[in-house]
Amino acid sequence: MERVIEILEGVKPGVDFRKEEALVDDGILESFDIITLIAKLNEEFDVEFTVKEVIPENFNSAEAIYDTVCKLEEE
Repeated sequence: MERVIEILEGVKPGVDFRKEEALVDDGILESFDIITLIAKLNEEFDVEFTVKEVIPENFNSAEAIYDTVCKLEEE
């Protein structure tokens, strides 16, 4: 989880990712941020996001992102 937060802070500095739960819904993460984030997560965790994982629910919080990465690592 800590590494996911570090990556998020690198993509979008100045956001409290430990508390924020509507990153996409509130427009904190925009489409370019999500594309950048996916690239970094793919590289860091050796996972591959497919179109079906790229939905707002999977990116609204650091926890949701972490859970998605964990799910992808299991596959």
